[in-house]
Amino acid sequence: MFHTVLIANRGEIACRVIRTARKLGIRTVAVYSDADADAQHVRLADEAHRIGGPAPGDSYLRGEAILEVAKRSGAQAIHPGYGFLSENADFADAVAAAGIAFVGPSGASMRKMGSKAGAKELMRAHGVPVVPGYTGEDQDPARLQREADAIGYPLMIKAAHGGGGKGMRIVRASADFAAALESCQREAKNAFGRDRVLLEHYVEKPRHIEIQVFADTHGHTLHLNERECSAQRRYQKVVEESPSPFLTPELRVAMGAAAVQAAKAIDYVNAGTVEFIVAPSGEFWFMEINTRLQVEHPVTELVTGLDLVELQLRVAAGEPLPFTQADVRQHGHAIELRLYAEDPAAGFLPGSGRLERLRLPAPSAHVRIDGGVVEGDTVTIFYDPMIAKLVVWDEDRPRALARLREALAECDIRGPKSNIAFLEALVRHPSVVGGTIDTGYLDRALDEVLKAPTTPSAPLLALAAVGLLLHDEEAQRRCAAAGPDPTSPWAIADGWRLGHGGARRLVLEVAGIRRVLSASGHGGDYAIHLHADGGAPDRATTTTTIRVEGLRIGDDGHASARIEGVGHGVRLQVEPGGVLLHDGTQRWWIERLGAYAFAGKAGAGGDGTLKAPMPGRMVLVKVQAGDSVAEGQECAVMEAMKMELSLKAPRAGTVKEVRAVAGDFVEAEAVLVVLE
Repeated sequence: MFHTVLIANRGEIACRVIRTARKLGIRTVAVYSDADADAQHVRLADEAHRIGGPAPGDSYLRGEAILEVAKRSGAQAIHPGYGFLSENADFADAVAAAGIAFVGPSGASMRKMGSKAGAKELMRAHGVPVVPGYTGEDQDPARLQREADAIGYPLMIKAAHGGGGKGMRIVRASADFAAALESCQREAKNAFGRDRVLLEHYVEKPRHIEIQVFADTHGHTLHLNERECSAQRRYQKVVEESPSPFLTPELRVAMGAAAVQAAKAIDYVNAGTVEFIVAPSGEFWFMEINTRLQVEHPVTELVTGLDLVELQLRVAAGEPLPFTQADVRQHGHAIELRLYAEDPAAGFLPGSGRLERLRLPAPSAHVRIDGGVVEGDTVTIFYDPMIAKLVVWDEDRPRALARLREALAECDIRGPKSNIAFLEALVRHPSVVGGTIDTGYLDRALDEVLKAPTTPSAPLLALAAVGLLLHDEEAQRRCAAAGPDPTSPWAIADGWRLGHGGARRLVLEVAGIRRVLSASGHGGDYAIHLHADGGAPDRATTTTTIRVEGLRIGDDGHASARIEGVGHGVRLQVEPGGVLLHDGTQRWWIERLGAYAFAGKAGAGGDGTLKAPMPGRMVLVKVQAGDSVAEGQECAVMEAMKMELSLKAPRAGTVKEVRAVAGDFVEAEAVLVVLE
């Protein structure tokens, strides 16, 4: 076994590899960019070296710089993680030429899979089923149009090089093909440096099921069963689970055998994933082999009891796989979700910024957290905005889903916006609960999951207000205890007055709606008055009074109280600036405003400008001064956080000024287009 391993990656996967290496007694070397100098993988490793600037091209994609660190640090192996250089055949060859073990397949095997077109032809030759399509080198648009018409519609255009959902378009009519081809080629060129595409028949309502394969240098190739990844949005996986709720034992055996045959066809060694598209009938076809560890590998680990990173390291060190196909077990059910810094309400726009609060469930036999950041860290604009992977396990799927819902309720991310509320709604959706979701469902019916924000009921809002008041009282008691007269009634924040208890005013905002409340009482027993018109003293006020008694909040956030005499249990995370309220199904962040902030809806009017939603590079600017535009018309395209963003006119009008051109790097909120 190796004594020193370099991890040529960052974030969650680098931390994941370090944990297993430490368990095996292997010394670890990390590399980092300027943006990651204080990152967790740097702090966890035994040694860490700077390799360049914050952009991936200046750091994590600099193979020569990483190799130099490996030589200087005495690393015997390089683990590439996933992304960056993990599927770069030239880098794998360079590592081997330097006398260092590459923890993954050979460059030759990667090259056989580096082109989706070539891979399909190879699989077809080895008897692995592939989807009908065109994989030729002739990329003349007219030829591609003819081939598309011959294959028939619906049809998918796919970048021949790369993955991750980049450079993929579904075309449903011949007239739409040319525009979709141009967009797909442009995105492929930006993401992978090559714009070659392939065409294939599009399977309606398919499932995405992948098989984890493993092979050693002693001629053993086997599979570790399947993962279902059908819950996707724009080809990006959202929910991953094992076993698949769709597969029968017979179909599992057939797909496993096809995956092993695919791995053997390219002389594969180490961990890989063979991805299949599966029709509702159960017919399946090869899509691609990911020649690396997958983001969703923890679900396989939880149901098989294996450490895939440990197996990777042992195979790379020349050891044989320590088990046979018959030894592979599948016990229980595991589900993984990815917690992202993104705003679902704004088209899942990636976010960035400091993690002001990061609370995740405690790891246990049923809950696993694979993360690369802690509270106080910054999610940067330069890399994927994943915060952590939340993985749960239980004896069967219904219990695993219950575990998942409970674990999500314990999550709290503050700073950049997150997708937690979206995930909570998704895992309760009938198509997920019933295991019937297909790869296109979320793109077809996103509104069913992504519902408009709601406000909590008046009783729950009153309960949140009492939580804030209790927080005030406790803070005041701590302050008074340190003063000269800790028993003074003036030192207790309960609204005490000579002869009566005074009312305290609170202004709360949730989902853009502001509510004014006043409260009388103390110690968890309150009368909360909700004022319909803001509670202004110079106007008649419509008031609803709700009595909350006996509120107690545990250290874990579980709270209980009687509301109008009926007991209720919720989660409350109380801070000076607000309350995170969770009723067991959904969550609300209830912000506390100044006591005399106005009530009503907190709105913002448009100013006739089109702004950059986040830092990024301009790809296209499609308008110029004097142009007339319609509301919602695409005016520009920018690239940020590994994705293209379409920027559309906020209203109809005439373009007065354009302040950016293709190639410019712009900051968040930069004005790009001004309308008359």
